[in-house]
Amino acid sequence: MSTNPKTSQVDEQATPSDTSETSAPSNTVKDPSDWTTGGETMTGAQASYLKTLSEEANVLFDETLSKADASKRIDELQGKTGRGRDH
Repeated sequence: MSTNPKTSQVDEQATPSDTSETSAPSNTVKDPSDWTTGGETMTGAQASYLKTLSEEANVLFDETLSKADASKRIDELQGKTGRGRDH
């Protein structure tokens, strides 16, 4: 009786959950077009950051954007300015 059944059960249980966690798609990143509240007015934080990015990119700031459109515009302007990137 050199094998401990309790230990082998723990090992067997750890493997499937480790696999499912790494292969499961993330639900934390969602396309702004799919946001339930995407049609609402952009948040104050979005407006502030978008205004800064617009100034740096030398483009007009559109204060009428929805949350979803503001998010897309932020992504676009981050690409132009280099802000918000991990590099």
